[in-house]
Amino acid sequence: MAKSARYTPEHAESGLDVRLPEIETWPNQFPNYEIVIDIPEFTSVCPKTGLPDFGILWIRYMPNKDCLELRSLKEYLTGYRNLGIFQENIVNRVLEDVVRAARPKWAEVKGEFRPRGGIGTVVIARYPRPKK
Repeated sequence: MAKSARYTPEHAESGLDVRLPEIETWPNQFPNYEIVIDIPEFTSVCPKTGLPDFGILWIRYMPNKDCLELRSLKEYLTGYRNLGIFQENIVNRVLEDVVRAARPKWAEVKGEFRPRGGIGTVVIARYPRPKK
């Protein structure tokens, strides 16, 4: 299948190198439990059209030594509000940033994006990443 000439490498990479607020952590006190964070009003912008994207993000993880600090996570996620970035890149970038901040035993980020043009998207990324 051919790539669309309407989408450039710049579109594909948009938003991946933008500096966002730091995600802070605090020391975990208990072993082997799961944390689920839902973000029901997530927004970003399509890098091609500039139209808003709306969705729900879920962050699931098993903390190791640190837990995500929710106020800083909210500030981090608000950084996406006017950011031109593809939905697939959002989920993968959030996963990488969560893992970098908290170094969990495992993590999963799921994005369920509202339909635009009659098509909705669900993207799921997991850490550790599956071996090739």
